[in-house]
Formats: sequence, structure tokens, C-alpha cells
Amino acid sequence: MVRYPTAKRHLVVILIAAAVTYAFFASRPEWSAMHRYNRAFGDASLILVAMAMALGPLTRLTQWKPVRQALPYRREFGIYAVLVALIHAVIILIGWVELDLWRLFGFEFHPRLNRYVMVRHGFALANAVGILALVYGLVLALLSNDSSQRILGQSVWKFLQQGAYVLWWLIVLHTAYFLFVHFLDYHRRTPDPNWARWPFVALVLGITALQLLATLGTWQRQRSRSDAPQADAGQIRGQSQ
Repeated sequence: MVRYPTAKRHLVVILIAAAVTYAFFASRPEWSAMHRYNRAFGDASLILVAMAMALGPLTRLTQWKPVRQALPYRREFGIYAVLVALIHAVIILIGWVELDLWRLFGFEFHPRLNRYVMVRHGFALANAVGILALVYGLVLALLSNDSSQRILGQSVWKFLQQGAYVLWWLIVLHTAYFLFVHFLDYHRRTPDPNWARWPFVALVLGITALQLLATLGTWQRQRSRSDAPQADAGQIRGQSQ
């Protein structure tokens, strides 16, 4: 039985995912339908992962009540990020490479040679990274529930969920290639323009800054707590003298 707060979180995140996906789709009317859908779902997945990644550091940096109330949504953001990424992958498989797995990894059929030849090395590597991220994300999503937490134990479950940081950087690498490299490497300016390039850079830098600040804040608090007993001991020795 799904509890009301959990159902509410799922509904809220579904609505956010739908709104973000539509916004990305509507922002590129000059593109072909396949590229509009492809990038809309891919970019929406990135945003959902970024929101999940931001909530943890934000709760360590601020006591603001809305931020702390949003922390439980981190699980749903991660789950729906993976589901949206799965739709993104299906669109690529059907619409871009037309179910030809050789093409997914940078090969094209050469009629004169009568065989597949590698023509897009970067495309192959970026898609391999994307597939790895998708599989990794599916594993994390399947484990993002209370039952898995009970079966695995708190420490093991938390260790596995720390893999979200690895997932984030795999997604960043995959996205960066298609934003900055692919259409140069393939000598094409289609689809163009892509306004998302520098907002993407700002987003990655922002998430990185949040994580660094949260880590620094945690280190300072731990250091203050470890220094406090030493200071108390010094005061006691001074009073005894």
C-alpha cells in the first residue's frame, strides 16, 4: 500500500518532469521532431538528477524549512530521472539509429566494402557512457525503496546510493559531448542553435560548488566538535593549577 506522503511526492515529481520536458521541447521549434523529443527528454533527465544532487548539499548549508521539507523528494527525483532517460534512449534507438545497434556505436554500413566501418568515434564513446549511466541509474532506482534498505542494511544501502555521484558525472560527460562536440565532429550544424550549452555549464558548476561548500561546512563542523573537548580539558587543567 502506497502511503499518502509517498504518493504525493511521486505526483509532484511527475508533474515537474512533464513540465520541464515540455519546456525543453517547446524551446526548440526549429529542430526536427526526433531531435526535439530526444533532447527534451535527455535534458529533463539531467535537470531531475541535478535537483536530486542539489538537495543533499543544500540541507547541510541551510536550515531553511522549505529546503529541508524538500529533502524526501530526492528519491523520487532520482527514480523519474532514470525513467525519463529511458524514454530518451528509446527515442534514439528508434528515431536516430533506427534500431541498428552498429550505428549506435559509431559504425555506418559502407556499400562498396559491404561491411560496417567506424566513422564516429566520439559518438560511440558518448553512447557507451550514456548506456553505462542508464544501466547504473536503473540499478540505483530499483534499490531506491524501503524494502531494499531493510534487506541490504542501512550502511550497505547508503554506500550503494553514494553511486549517484558517479552517475551524475557520467551524465555530465554524455551530455557535454552532444552539446559541444558531436555536430562539429560530424561536420554538421544541425540541430542549431542549441541555447542549452552555457546554462548546462552553469548548472554543472553550480552543483559542483554546492557539493564543495557542503563538504567544507561539514569538515568545519566536525573540526569544531573535535576541538571542543580539547579546549574544555585545557580549561580544567588551568583551573586545577
